[in-house]
Amino acid sequence: MTDALKRLSKEGVAIWLDDLSRKRITSGNLAELIDQQHVVGVTTNPSIFQKAISQGDGYDQQVSDLAARRVTVEEAIRMITTADVRDAADILRPVFDATDGQDGRVSIEVDPRLAHNTKATVAEAKQLAWLVDRPNTLIKIPATKAGIPAITEVIGLGISVNVTLIFSLERYRMVMDAYLAGLEKAKERGLDLSKIYSVASFFVSRVDTEIDKRIDALGTPEAKAARGKAGIANARLAYEAYEAVFSTDRWLALDKAQANKQRPLWASTGVKDPAYKDTMYVEELVAPNTVNTMPEATLEATADHGEIRGNTIAGTYEQARADLDAVEKLGIAYDDVVQLLEEEGVEKFEASWNDLLKSTEAELQRLAPSEG
Repeated sequence: MTDALKRLSKEGVAIWLDDLSRKRITSGNLAELIDQQHVVGVTTNPSIFQKAISQGDGYDQQVSDLAARRVTVEEAIRMITTADVRDAADILRPVFDATDGQDGRVSIEVDPRLAHNTKATVAEAKQLAWLVDRPNTLIKIPATKAGIPAITEVIGLGISVNVTLIFSLERYRMVMDAYLAGLEKAKERGLDLSKIYSVASFFVSRVDTEIDKRIDALGTPEAKAARGKAGIANARLAYEAYEAVFSTDRWLALDKAQANKQRPLWASTGVKDPAYKDTMYVEELVAPNTVNTMPEATLEATADHGEIRGNTIAGTYEQARADLDAVEKLGIAYDDVVQLLEEEGVEKFEASWNDLLKSTEAELQRLAPSEG
């Protein structure tokens, strides 16, 4: 066992776990990961909750109580998921305090069915922040076209945000702009900018999965040489954009008002293709002031055989541009790929949410008290 996770932390990468369940909370596993594996945050999404609630009996008591109250299935889901996030936030509170609020964070997502409705997303974010009622919560808002103005509004209210489902460099720049606009609104309202935090979740492995599929369809040696490079190249160029935006005069004015930079978060860092090293999206995306949210398998793989070689983003921008250009030259359109991935991302979370509704409905019926 190496201490690659410790080295990763020392390089300025915050290690967050991309998973949460009641069993992980009550068994002491989450506390153990914080204590032994340098985990300083947790992210959730509808898929994670659907899996957690559909497995085991950890939720039976709460579901039974909810069934007795005859709540709607949607209210039941909100009560169940916010309870988990609240408990995880309490476990992570010492990290939050020790890092002055930067880490020790737990993310919870707005209902993905609202992804194309700005007003409803803002309302949902406010409701979730109120329901969880913990200062170390991040509300996840998707980086859809409707999500961008919602980010500005929610940040402007002083609510910390995890912007999710970012695939394209253009959309990422819009996300950073929305964050700065939100800080400016918060400043106008007299809010304490030092208490507002945000991360921008830039997805990595899904980019390779889609582009590699198109490369494999071409089947030429030239095409195969481009496999497995686009995801990392895209993320590295996102970091270049981050460095540019957070050195502008606009940012410096906010910095003087004690604002916090919006950190890039590398999401979807589990390797999907067995041909690639299982720690690839950790080792190749090391840079200061970033977050890497890992599925448990990736966390364990990094702890076991990760090779942390210092900053692996600095000095790579020219090569990253060349790697994305090589894909374009094969006739694979970057804009087409990232648009498809965003649409699929929202659809997948909606499907998971609908599965969550169905499985929770079934549990409410199973545990409902008999009449009388």
